[in-house]
Order: sequence, then C-alpha cells, then structure tokens
Amino acid sequence: MNQKLRFFIISLVVSTQLFASGFQINEHGAKGMAMAGAYTALALDGSALFYNPAGLSQLDGTQIMLGTTLISPSASFRGVTPAIDESSMESALFTPINLYVTHKLNDKWAFGFGVNNQYGLGSTWDENWDGRYLAIDTEVQTFYFTGGASYTVSDKLSIGVTASYVHGTVTIIKKNSLAPFDADALIDLSGTGNSFAYSVGLLYKVSDKLNVGLDFRSGTEVEFEGTADVTAPSSLISLVPAGDITAPLTLPYNATIGIALMPSKKLTVSADFQYVGWSSYDKLEVTFTETDYVSTSIRDYTDAWIARLGAEYHMSDKFDLRGGLLYDSNPVKDELVEPTLPDADRLGLNIGFGYKITPNISVDLAYLYLRFAERTVTNSEVDYTGGVAGFNGTYNSSAHLLGLNFSYLIN
Repeated sequence: MNQKLRFFIISLVVSTQLFASGFQINEHGAKGMAMAGAYTALALDGSALFYNPAGLSQLDGTQIMLGTTLISPSASFRGVTPAIDESSMESALFTPINLYVTHKLNDKWAFGFGVNNQYGLGSTWDENWDGRYLAIDTEVQTFYFTGGASYTVSDKLSIGVTASYVHGTVTIIKKNSLAPFDADALIDLSGTGNSFAYSVGLLYKVSDKLNVGLDFRSGTEVEFEGTADVTAPSSLISLVPAGDITAPLTLPYNATIGIALMPSKKLTVSADFQYVGWSSYDKLEVTFTETDYVSTSIRDYTDAWIARLGAEYHMSDKFDLRGGLLYDSNPVKDELVEPTLPDADRLGLNIGFGYKITPNISVDLAYLYLRFAERTVTNSEVDYTGGVAGFNGTYNSSAHLLGLNFSYLIN
C-alpha cells in the first residue's frame, strides 16, 4: 500500500471507534430514564415507540410528548506509557431530543410517530495533545424518524411494530504525522448517510400484578459518504489525499426482555436485560471513490449487555418518585480502545420524578450519573503516530445526564 493511502485509511479507521457502546443513547424519555431504562414491560407513554411499541395500546386518546436529555461527558488519559502525563477531554454538552405523538384509534389499534437520536455524542481534545493523531474533534448524530402501530390481541396480549428512517452525520478532525518529515497534516472529514430500521415488541399481562415485555430493535447499515479536507505544508499536501470516500457502517441490533411487578397500587418494580449485537461490527471497509480502492480493517467487536433495575412509587395523584440502577458492559477489546470516546464497563445511578400539573399536562424529570470503570490499556494495537502502534495508558471517564419531558393529553 502506498504512503498516501495508508495515512488516510488510518485517519478513518481509528475514528470509527466512536460508534462503540459509548455512542449508543438509550435515554429517550425522562420517565423510563428515571427507572434506569427498565421500561420494556411498562412503556406507559409515547417513548413506547423506542422501548416497546406494543405499549402504544395502553395509551388513551391523543398524546404529545416532547423533551431532551442533556449529556455532559468527561474523560482523562494518563500516558502514553511509560509517561504519566494527564490530558483531559474538553467540556461539552449534548442535547439529543425526543418527540412522540400517539393516537388510540379504537379498542384494537393505536398508532404513533416519533423522532429521537439513538446514536450520538462526541469528544474534543487539545489539538496538540499526545493523541492528536487519533482524535481532536469527533462528533456523530443520528436522527430516527419512526412510525409505529400496536394491536391489542386480547385483554392480556398486545403486539407492536415500528419502521424508522435513519439519517446520520459525522464530523472528524484529527492530525496525521507526515514522518519522516517534521510536519503534520490536519484532516477535516465530514459525511452523511441514510438507512432504515425496524422494531417489534410484545407486551403480556400475566396478571394484574405482573407484566412481561419483549422488544427487538434491528440493526442497520448506514452508508456514509464524505469529503476530506486536508491542511498541510504545500510541499507535502500530496502525501494525504483529499476527496470523496464511502464507508458502510453496521449499527447493532438490540434484544430486550423485561418484567414489571406491581405488588401494590403505589409501587412498581421493573427489570430489563438488554443484549446488544455489537459483533456485527467486525470490519470496516473504506472505498476511495476516485480510484475504487477498497481497504478492509478488522474491528472484531464483541456483543455486550445491559442489566437494568427500576422502581416507581406513586406518592399522590400528582406526584410519582422514581429511581434505578444499571450496569452496562462495553464491546471494545483493550487493544482497540482509543480516545474518540473512551469506553469501559459502566455503572449508572438514576433518580427522578413525575408531576401532573393539570389532568392533561405533566412534566417528568430524570438524572443519571454514569461512572466508567478505570481502564488501563497495556496491549494497544492502535497506530497513533503514523506507523507506531501502542497507545497505552489509563482512561477515567464519567457522565452526567439530565432528562426533561412535557406531555399533553388530548381527550
């Protein structure tokens, strides 16, 4: 492979780490979020379009739900081993949205439409830090435009389906070493892609005190098309090709089973187990459209899982108190970890409440603190200087999330 192609392939391949678990957003409604996302067997508001479309059958009249989740991540890196210098990711605030409109047509059928951002976030590091050849500024955003329907089979069983149009954007800014020359190139890559996805759900009321929910959200392949702009000394700029590329990216399927217990009229306890099929992202293929050259790089992700436990206490006709706990495993092997968004197993602590302002208007608020396990990498295979592998060191990460939703019921 010639030097031009190697430089640019490294630029794109390492940056696609950002689609690991750290960029999957599961918080798409403050009520479900406050219960740690253990909502598959409940799905009691418009976010059923995400958590379990069979839950649409439980919603009366026409309902409108609008909100956002404020996400503030932080991360630091100590290294590169044997150095112990610490670099910190710059502060950032991301605001994925959610909007749901649902309508119950009759005793059998209910329908809904929603918009949310199921994959997103990003990271920004100092342009001269040790990992500048891996990441300086990275941001991705996906919009899911979803329509769904639910059918009530019997008093105990309902089923639901959705179909989504997916639109994604990505921006990657990083440097590439032009060694053996004493110079760097700044690469600014931006691209967009579109795809389709679906989900199916089932909600079964075993008794007045026990629900069981199942939900399957399909994976999808987004065909990103992008353009690379390169800034470098004029005598060396020909070493790094600019122009158009395409790169299909496979996002994972999610399969979730949940139960909800209602031991009394005031208390609900729920639990979910979510399986994420990240092993579908086994390789990355990059095509340079002007030359038809295709580069294949092995990513070798592993499947991951999330365990969730939540509770809600109905304190009065107007006020509900909620809380939860989650554990989220990550799919990225140690040798592939790098700083676009450092990933690790994480523990989440949730709390929130719901307040009914009027019989038709309610507000829900949720807070989630995510603490990532400290992760020390000693066997890195990441190329970070244009030919030298081994970005070893220690990552520490955390995130604060605040969810807010307003709901309006039209009788």
